[in-house]
Formats: sequence, C-alpha cells, structure tokens
Amino acid sequence: MSTKWLPLESNPDVMNKFIYKLGVPKDWSVVDVFGLDDDLLAMIPSPVLAVLLLYPLGQEHDKLVKEEEDTIRASGQSVSDQVYFLHQTIKNACGTVALLHAVANNTGSIKLEDSSTLAKFLNATKDLSPEERGKCLEKEEDISATHERSAQEGQSQTPSSDDEVNLHFVAFVEVDGNLYELDGRKAFPINHGPTSKDTLLKDAAAVCKKFIERDPENVRFNVVALAAAAN
Repeated sequence: MSTKWLPLESNPDVMNKFIYKLGVPKDWSVVDVFGLDDDLLAMIPSPVLAVLLLYPLGQEHDKLVKEEEDTIRASGQSVSDQVYFLHQTIKNACGTVALLHAVANNTGSIKLEDSSTLAKFLNATKDLSPEERGKCLEKEEDISATHERSAQEGQSQTPSSDDEVNLHFVAFVEVDGNLYELDGRKAFPINHGPTSKDTLLKDAAAVCKKFIERDPENVRFNVVALAAAAN
C-alpha cells in the first residue's frame, strides 16, 4: 500500500457527512450500535442495510485470517456474482472502503443520483476486478478529497497519514440471501451463511461477537449501522 490517507473516525456524524457529500440521500444514515444484545439492537431504525465493525489488528488476528483464507481456498465457498467487492490498496482507507462496500451492495435501496461522485465511481468500476477497483479508488480525486476533509472532522485528534493505526473497518451486508463480510485487506468476500434483510443486523451482530471474543479485554471495538434515517 504505497498511497496513504488519514484514517476515518468511527463517528456517525463524520461518516454521514462523508456519504452525503458523495451522493447518498439523507433517507439513510450511519448510526451507533450501542450493544450487540437483542434489546439494544432493537433500538436501531429499520431497515438496516449494512453493519460496520471497527476492531483492533494484531498478530493473532493475522494468523486467524491466514487460516481462514487457507480453509476457504481448500474447501471453496459460494459467493454471489452480485457482490461488489474491492481490495484496499490505500493505507488507512479502510473506513472509506467499508462505506463503499455498504453502499455499493445496496444500490437497490439507496437511490444515488446518476451525476453523484459515488454513482459515477460504481458505474465505472462495476465490471472490474477487486484489485482494479482498488487502483481506481487511488486515482479518484473527488472521493480522496472528501475522505481527507471528513477525516479531519472527528472528535479525536487527527493522526498523521504516516502514523501506525492498528484499527480496521469491515462491512457486513446481505446479498442474495447470504451474509457477506467485506474486508478490503482480504483476498475475497467471506460468506457467513444465510441471512435476510430483516435479520441482517442480528446475524451480523453474531459475527461481530466472535471478533470480540478473540480479544475480550480490548475496548477498541466499535459497531455502527447504515440504516433508515430516523424520522
């Protein structure tokens, strides 16, 4: 990853400004998920289109990712050709990549204006490979500039693009009845099994719990959802 961006804060206000500038209508918004138990999940407006998890990286995580990839390559998995997936080729761009995954896999619900930055990017990259999509993102000046402005609007102190940030975003979406984990650092989407538009939030929360169980003493996990805007 030769190109570096400032990391995007896991902050719904920042994320919403970002996606709205790219063309997502205000019918949808990113909201905090305050807990993964059913009673707290019930507080999230519906429908939920995507769940984004921010989690800490580390050697143990890298080991598990490698084992997961080896298992899938050996055993195979079913991945719908309707899944939009791009590789993260830009350091610190995981927040933007996760939001792109969230929106790109829900364009049936999210009505983007044809002239919007995001619609143009998705249309231009729809027939490309994940690696090619990542390279196109490197060259996409409007998204890069919007990311840069958004990354400086968070509540925490803005780090340098050269700082080592050991936190990473991943998106969970429903496509053709299956729950997909979309992580731009991974070789391919991860199919976590059957889900539906109605159960996406609960099913994604169950996978998020597994991430947390790997490092239960760590407090740097955070979950947000892309959902219908509250009236």
